[in-house]
Amino acid sequence: MRDDYEEMEPLGTAEVARTAVREIGQLTGKSASGITALEACDDGGWRVEVEVVEDRRIPSSGDLLAVYRADLTPDGDLAGLRRIKQYQRGKGDGDAP
Repeated sequence: MRDDYEEMEPLGTAEVARTAVREIGQLTGKSASGITALEACDDGGWRVEVEVVEDRRIPSSGDLLAVYRADLTPDGDLAGLRRIKQYQRGKGDGDAP
């Protein structure tokens, strides 16, 4: 979210990615391991997919991972959040629903 006194300029992709990672971390309590997708939407907003470690295991090949989709408004506010995939590291990337 941007302060009211800031001049409204379009968000850059790096700022969009940081915002999505921060919001997902705050809402899930999990840390991001990477951005898996980032795209501009027709309405000027953004859709970002972020991979997080949901459950750390030993060895790490047993970690449970998830991908969250964050929809951001053109101003960078979170408009929606959804976990779209969950899978075990090393057992595939979870692309199949």
